[in-house]
Amino acid sequence: MQIINTRASDRNISDKPVSLEILSNVLWTAFGTNSHNTRTIPTAQNEQDLKVFVVYNKKVWLYDGKNNKLNYYSDVDLMPYLAKQDFVSKAPVHLIYAGDKQYAYAHSGSAYQNVYLYAAEKGLATVIRGYFDANKVHQALNLPETEIVTYHQVIGYPQNNME
Repeated sequence: MQIINTRASDRNISDKPVSLEILSNVLWTAFGTNSHNTRTIPTAQNEQDLKVFVVYNKKVWLYDGKNNKLNYYSDVDLMPYLAKQDFVSKAPVHLIYAGDKQYAYAHSGSAYQNVYLYAAEKGLATVIRGYFDANKVHQALNLPETEIVTYHQVIGYPQNNME
């Protein structure tokens, strides 16, 4: 109850790097495989087709939730399509959710809510965004027409107002 009570959208994100351990935990909460050998989120008809792309250290990675690892995906610069608001470009971690058109929004919502709860527990700032050029991101990631890019989530440490 305390974590749910502290969950919030926070756009006041610093550029302080996020460790690989924290990133691994963020991704596992989004779409990892749990101790029951199922996903950390429910998926309609057990499709498990969500894709979680990560922009981290100026590269694009694709999360492999079955093995809890990042696979290099591309060097494409997605920031021109993502950073429609000033705070976005400072964030050290960007998650991009995509999947089959039929269930992608539902699966993405489950994933980003898990990330919100983890962020609340760890004192991280995060916000889910729909204000980005999803079509350009879709093209840049070379996704098939059967898939859709749904949301963009920025994650980092809160900006210290004393800085």
